Amino acid sequence: MKSLPIIWQRLVSSKGRTCDRCNATNLEMQQAISKLQEALRPLGIEPTLETREIDEESFKANPSESNRIWIAGRPMEEWLGARVGSSRCCSVCGESECRTIEVEGTAFEAIPEKLFLKAALVASAELLDPTPDAPAR
Repeated sequence: MKSLPIIWQRLVSSKGRTCDRCNATNLEMQQAISKLQEALRPLGIEPTLETREIDEESFKANPSESNRIWIAGRPMEEWLGARVGSSRCCSVCGESECRTIEVEGTAFEAIPEKLFLKAALVASAELLDPTPDAPAR
């Protein structure tokens, strides 16, 4: 099976908490991963999710690194033709301007399942492309 590596990182406080938007993204991604596994298995592709934590000091230095997703080594926004933005977050994040994703004029604070699925399916399609040296069928 070919691997479709997915990495998601978010702020986790010293008390083990994260913000509402990261919690919402996590729930959406868990649903999407189950669907991806079922859809991609017949194609010989296995999505693998790695979750990384950002500590408070690293977050304060660069809040836009929280709630960030990479699929097959590229930022999710590249697969979607999206822009990265920011907006004020909440409790755990303090007064920080946290990462948002803008797709076709709509900004998302939490990443909805449909956007995650779309990006992962586009990335998966590239895994199906034959290499230049492979014979045509």
